Amino acid sequence: MSFMAMILTFVLSVTSLPADIEKGRRKVVHVLEDDTGAVIVQTAPGKVVTHRGGSITLPCRFHHEPESTDPSRIRIKWTKVTDALQFEDVFVALGRQQRVFGSYRGRVSLEQAGPGDASVIIHNVTLQDYGRYECEVTNDMEDDTGFVNLDLEGVVFPYYPRTGRYKLNYHQAEDACKQQDAILASHSQLHKAWLEGLDWCNAGWLEDGSVQYPISHPRDQCGRKDNPAGVRNYGYRHKEDERYDAFCFTSNLNGKVYFLKRFKKMNYAEAVKACVRDGSVVAKVGQLYAAWKIQLFDRCEAGWLEDGSIRYPIVNPRSRCGGPQPGVRHLGFPDKKFRLYGVYCFRKNKEEGAGGTPTRRPAESSTRRKSSNSMPMNATRVI
Repeated sequence: MSFMAMILTFVLSVTSLPADIEKGRRKVVHVLEDDTGAVIVQTAPGKVVTHRGGSITLPCRFHHEPESTDPSRIRIKWTKVTDALQFEDVFVALGRQQRVFGSYRGRVSLEQAGPGDASVIIHNVTLQDYGRYECEVTNDMEDDTGFVNLDLEGVVFPYYPRTGRYKLNYHQAEDACKQQDAILASHSQLHKAWLEGLDWCNAGWLEDGSVQYPISHPRDQCGRKDNPAGVRNYGYRHKEDERYDAFCFTSNLNGKVYFLKRFKKMNYAEAVKACVRDGSVVAKVGQLYAAWKIQLFDRCEAGWLEDGSIRYPIVNPRSRCGGPQPGVRHLGFPDKKFRLYGVYCFRKNKEEGAGGTPTRRPAESSTRRKSSNSMPMNATRVI
């Protein structure tokens, strides 16, 4: 640590959750001073939680000596870190100059809660925003970084296409999840789903390129009955050549899934037309899972989904609705032309951002922006 005394704090301000809960939650930070006068900072791991469509503060604060340091020479930079240790630029500020990058444009702004605040707010959070972020603060002397993990409330679901089990390489699994309004799940998301009871005997890709599957009830056909329950891990597999299923993750809906009431059942083409006539589209698998998990959608009637599968969501299990456990029942991929079922439709919210949260577009500086690489490297200590 340098001769500059530095105090680092995290202030956690979750703005995306309902106002009557989680509002104003703060994470405790302990600051100690050793015999040399250097400041030691101890803090809990930085993690904030929101849902798709919400707004969230990524907390990062700094303090430096001497206090007379010119604030216009302090540079704040936020990047997203992927598992491949690749860095995606999110936001950079030097004095009044600010620049937001890529898909974050129009959605990211400084919190500006006072001196030493390097926190940023992400508005209208997307599934792709999930992950690990680096906050770097620099001045003329030094630089330092801290990390915050952005987590999302949501649901993990296993997925395989009409072509059958174990047909997807990694890139196809990514596309399959995206087509169903989801992303490939992370290991931590799958582990949490397992803790909540997810039991699935087929291995699937995760976003880091590993292949895993969760077993809550060990049995011989799923890796031996005498093996303990847990998330079984095949390790990192060849992304091009090897084929498995996928574990997808989705979060809060930006609309409503409903079962379309009709007097007669329909084939797939008729189901598509029926939803369109009702001002909707056929629901995707991820949308039905989100409605089941988050909106507690319960319907004991089988219906078409966008991928040509037949499913229905059960929150309150009963004997005539597929067994004793809650979940989304899957009846497979029947013939689209000759088999007749109901249909689940999806209607998007109007005049709102994703997830039902009004979209907020932070104002950007009108000053002509330079690239982040052209800004001077400066410094302070950050966590």
